[in-house]
Amino acid sequence: QLHLVESGGGLVHPGESHTLSCTMSSPVRTIWPMAWYRQPPGKQRELVAEIREDNAKVVDALKGRFTISRSSDKNTIYLKMNSLNPEDTAIYFCYLDLLSADYWGQGTQVTVSS
Repeated sequence: QLHLVESGGGLVHPGESHTLSCTMSSPVRTIWPMAWYRQPPGKQRELVAEIREDNAKVVDALKGRFTISRSSDKNTIYLKMNSLNPEDTAIYFCYLDLLSADYWGQGTQVTVSS
């Protein structure tokens, strides 16, 4: 079965940069739409960024500070986070849209604290 595996979570100090990755367990030949979501403590899950074959988009609130990208083999996406602050603390989830089904990663915890 296809699984999404996130990595890179952990404790980060305010002002630092950090990168998350999400890798599909099975190689693919098609570039599927993928996205990063996050869920801060006590809040609803929210979209962070999405990437398709010809477009990468970060939500307005995080634009200029977060960047989403995809590996050349199409099997991994990244979320580069700059100038992190405590409000960025959340469980970050990877999402894959196969049209016939959607897939979510298990989530990786990012804690921004001094």
